[in-house]
Amino acid sequence: MGCGRVPSAVLVCLLLLLPLPSPACPPACRCALGEVNCSGHGLREVPQSLPTNASSLWLGYNFIAMLGPHSFPPLPELLLLSLPHNRLEMIHSLALVGLRALQELDLSNNRLTVLTPETFLPLSSLTMLNLGDNRLEELKPEVLGALPQLQALLLQNNPWVCSCSILPLWLWLSYNREKVQEKHSVLCRFPEHLDKYPIMAFGNDSFRHCQETSLSIQQYLIFLSIGPFSFMVSIFFCIFMGSITVAYHNLCREPHLCRRSHTRRGH
Repeated sequence: MGCGRVPSAVLVCLLLLLPLPSPACPPACRCALGEVNCSGHGLREVPQSLPTNASSLWLGYNFIAMLGPHSFPPLPELLLLSLPHNRLEMIHSLALVGLRALQELDLSNNRLTVLTPETFLPLSSLTMLNLGDNRLEELKPEVLGALPQLQALLLQNNPWVCSCSILPLWLWLSYNREKVQEKHSVLCRFPEHLDKYPIMAFGNDSFRHCQETSLSIQQYLIFLSIGPFSFMVSIFFCIFMGSITVAYHNLCREPHLCRRSHTRRGH
């Protein structure tokens, strides 16, 4: 009996050392050798039962409109995430948590209008980001500053508004020219006289007027309030002076009062 127990103990130890089985492949996806392809299946959200050993995840050509908090299960080995040609309008600041190894992210051909720096904070290893063909009118440089390993950035075919508000982005692009792919496709859309003008073709003089005339919201409010305030003060002053003048003339209509007044002046 003692001899029979030894193999059992060894078998139990071997079973404990084996890695846990990865979740089954989602019905709408094809999985092979770490690649999970869920493209073109009419998905409206990210499948949750994804293999934990996935190294690439393809979710393009679906109907995903939003990435909410923790949209992805922990995927510690995921290197590539592709989400082009969806209906993405919003990415929650906690949507990409658990993707710390991610190196390539494709968000092109969606409906993104706003991105916050918190969105990409979990992606400290990201080297390539594609934001082309969205609805971005401006992009805060803090969003890109959250990606210390970024080497390739695509921003083409967005309706960029080339006003003073784009100055911070222009500065970032100027200092990181080697990271910007398809530079000549990053074009202004508004205002009309700058339509299709390359953002990176601007020079330092292009934004000089912004630095000279830029005012804070508080300053604008002060300037706007000065006009009505001064107008009201002038009205009250006119009413006050008019009242004094009328009172004086009414006083002079009484002869004895006017004589006393003139008499006092003579003394």
